[in-house]
Amino acid sequence: MSGAPVTGGARTGYAVVVPTLARRTLADCLAALAAATGPGPDEIVLVDDRPEPDADPRALEHPLTVLGDLRERTVVLRSGGRGPAAARNTGIRAVTSPWTAFLDDDVQVGPHWCDQLVQDLAEAAPDTGAVQGVIAVPLPGERRPTDWERGTAGLARAQWITADMAYRTDVLKQVHGFDERFPRAFREDADLALRVLDAGWRIRRGRRTTRHPVRDASRWVSLKQQRGNADDALMRRLHGPDWWAKAVAPRGRIRRHAAITAAGLAAFALAVAGRPRAAAVAGLGWAAGTAKFAWARIAPGPRTRDEVVTMLATSALIPPAATWHRLAGEWRHRHAPAWREVAA
Repeated sequence: MSGAPVTGGARTGYAVVVPTLARRTLADCLAALAAATGPGPDEIVLVDDRPEPDADPRALEHPLTVLGDLRERTVVLRSGGRGPAAARNTGIRAVTSPWTAFLDDDVQVGPHWCDQLVQDLAEAAPDTGAVQGVIAVPLPGERRPTDWERGTAGLARAQWITADMAYRTDVLKQVHGFDERFPRAFREDADLALRVLDAGWRIRRGRRTTRHPVRDASRWVSLKQQRGNADDALMRRLHGPDWWAKAVAPRGRIRRHAAITAAGLAAFALAVAGRPRAAAVAGLGWAAGTAKFAWARIAPGPRTRDEVVTMLATSALIPPAATWHRLAGEWRHRHAPAWREVAA
C-alpha cells in the first residue's frame, strides 16, 4: 500500500458513480437508490457516455426526477462515448467522498442498500481497499433459462464486478483508476481489482444485495460478445498467462474455438486444392466440434424452436469470430507492458 493514505473504517461517507447510455433501465436504477433506507450518498455522479456530442439531454430528465431529494446532490457529466472504464474515471475525478460506490445503470439496489452499504464500509479494516456487493439475478421459474439468461446469471458468481462495487477513493487514485484500453463492460473491473490487490490492499464481500435483471437482447448477442476476446488478450499482457486464475474467471473456450476454426479453414483450403478426401476429414472435424459446442449450449436451455435455431446459427459463427477478435487483440496490445512493470 505504498503511499496510500488509510481511511479509517469509521468514515463512511460515500459517493455513487453510475455510467449510463441513457437506457430505459436507468430510471429504475435511480428510483431504487432513492427509495433505499439508510444514509444516502453524499454525492451522485451520473456519467452520460453516449457517443453523440449532441445527444438529447432530455433523455435524462425523467430518470433524474425519480431521485427526489437526492437530485440536489447529483451532477451529470459527459465522457464522450469512450466506454464504461473511461466513464467511471470521469466520475472518479469528480468525487470528494472517501468511498466511491459504482453501480451499473441496469441494476436495482435492495430496499436497505444504503444502510447495508454504510455498515459494509464501517466494518472495512484499514487494509481493505474495496467491498463487493452481492448480485442477485432473477431467472424464470417456469422454464429452463436461455443461453443469454444463464450468461447473465453468471454475474452472481463473478468476482469484483462493478454492477455494485465500492472502492476507497484514495485507492482508485493510487492505481490510476480504470484502464481505458478496455472499451467494453468486460474485464475492466477484474483488471482494476487485480491492480488493487497487487498494491497490497484486500477486497472483501459485503452484505448488501443488488438485483441485476436480465435485459432484452437480440438473438445475435452472443456473437457480439466475442469482442471480449480482444480484452482477454490485454489481460494476458497485463497480468500474465495465468490471469484467469488470479481473477477467479473461467478460462473460456478460445483454444477449442481456434481448433474448430482451423479445421474449417483447412477443409476449405483442401477442397480448393483438389484434395476432397482430406477436405472431408477436416470438414468432419469442424462439424463435430461445432455440433459439440452447440449441444453444450442447447442441452441446459429451454430447447424451444427459437432457442435451438439461435444456438445452431451462433455456434457456427462464434468460433471464427472469437478467434479473429483474439488475434486482433494480441496484435493491438502486443507492446502493452505488464502492470507490475508500469507500477514499479
